[in-house]
Amino acid sequence: MDYRPSSVKVDKPWGRFDQYTHNLPCTVKIITVAPGGTLSRQYHLQRDELWVILDAGSQVELGDETFHPDSGDELFIPRETVHRLSTIGESPVRVLEISFGEFDEEDIVRLEDVYGRTGP
Repeated sequence: MDYRPSSVKVDKPWGRFDQYTHNLPCTVKIITVAPGGTLSRQYHLQRDELWVILDAGSQVELGDETFHPDSGDELFIPRETVHRLSTIGESPVRVLEISFGEFDEEDIVRLEDVYGRTGP
């Protein structure tokens, strides 16, 4: 089931804004990955995530596909979808993450981790 909330683009005389959530339970954070850094290959049982790429230079594994998104690209990650974020450039990469659903930092099922962390 796709739980992705609809986003709204609102034009204004000065430009526009993109509204990703309105009165929904969510958690918002900015993830910064250092050059050469990589997150666990992981999935979540309790939440979906929307990533808005803030900086170029990342590699995203999403299911069986690999992407090299540009700044401003958006990727929706449904719960139970295997994913990983890595920096492949010389500069840190930031991603705005909006998590929808029950947020718990322990809701990470790690399938592979270069830092030796395993399990949920």
